[in-house]
Amino acid sequence: MTEPPRDTHFGFRTVDLDAKQGMVDDVFRSVARRYDLMNDLMSGGLHRAWKDALVTAVNPPRGEQPFRLIDVAGGTGDIAFRVIAAGGTETRATVCDINGEMLAVGRERAAERGLDATVAFVEGNAEALPFPDRSFDAYTIAFGIRNVPRIDAALKEAFRVLKLGGHFLCLEFSTVDVPGLDTLYDLYSFNVIPALGRSVAGDAEAYRYLVESIRRFPKPSDFAAVIAAAGFRRVGAQPLTGGIVALHSGWRL
Repeated sequence: MTEPPRDTHFGFRTVDLDAKQGMVDDVFRSVARRYDLMNDLMSGGLHRAWKDALVTAVNPPRGEQPFRLIDVAGGTGDIAFRVIAAGGTETRATVCDINGEMLAVGRERAAERGLDATVAFVEGNAEALPFPDRSFDAYTIAFGIRNVPRIDAALKEAFRVLKLGGHFLCLEFSTVDVPGLDTLYDLYSFNVIPALGRSVAGDAEAYRYLVESIRRFPKPSDFAAVIAAAGFRRVGAQPLTGGIVALHSGWRL
């Protein structure tokens, strides 16, 4: 793929591509402690069902077969904990996130669950993962890919760290495809979500960015082409809840 233009849209604002990462870091640093609570409030708890669908697609082995997951941009550990619970005794997860505050929350939760030995937390950039080639059986990223400044670079890194036969799975907000629901969704997104951010997390701006970044994200067919360009095969997308979310999939074959 060709290198993307040097400035990109951060929500509906246009900023230099190199400045986007710092802005994203500021957003999630401000909401780290209440991130999961906000997910419950914003989605009416639906994010739990969406994450269950992701874990089902990961399908970790239930027996003693070694299985290694990398969950990128998953600092609070939510996906990793679910995969460990679904897998067998040799299932292990590594959470990689660029935001130290989110990772701190995840480490605390892992300790509370007694998962220190099975879930590792590593600070790192999705565009340059600090892991060797072909290290993992599955790569997941839930509601994080749209915040990566250079998505094509992150996808190439995902391809690099997956073993042959490894599964790439990306859960991300998408394009509502139910007439009428799209209008209601817009009204809710641009009015209710920033207000929730202000009252619960003390940061309406962070959640205005959230809504805007969702609207800027490519449609599933367009994103599928980007995933395939990184080298993945059998690329597809499953819409969930009328297209509010899509589960994107690809394989290193």
